[in-house]
Amino acid sequence: MKRQADRVAGTMTIGGLAKAVGVNVETIRYYQRRGLLPEPERPAGSIRRYGTADVARLTFVKTGQRLGFSLDEITELLRLEDGTHCQEASTLAEHKLRDVRGKIASLQRIERTLAHLVHACHEQEGSITCPLIASLHEGLISGEQQPPRN
Repeated sequence: MKRQADRVAGTMTIGGLAKAVGVNVETIRYYQRRGLLPEPERPAGSIRRYGTADVARLTFVKTGQRLGFSLDEITELLRLEDGTHCQEASTLAEHKLRDVRGKIASLQRIERTLAHLVHACHEQEGSITCPLIASLHEGLISGEQQPPRN
């Protein structure tokens, strides 16, 4: 299989690298500008070639994104990747975990509010004001009155 041979031999073009990792070529160029991926030298009269280290680096970046890390946080993790900075990496992951748990708690409040409003809507009979629409007008979120926005 040519694609596998390209990865092993380190002779992928940027298009081949993009396809191997499942990203767009412009994404790779953006990551290069951000310093997340080194840009290989261009041999005279030839095109840049990418190898297994580039596939591994892009895989690291994409996996980090799927875990919710920002590109700045991924840059920091890449700086720590030599394996001797586990405590620093753990601290970064702990911060991310707190953020994720906060988002989950917020989503659970939203879920409870929406479930309550949907239930209230289903119980309405006749032409009485819709509880969902009324709540949105009143600024009710999670059963609490929100302060007016300026």
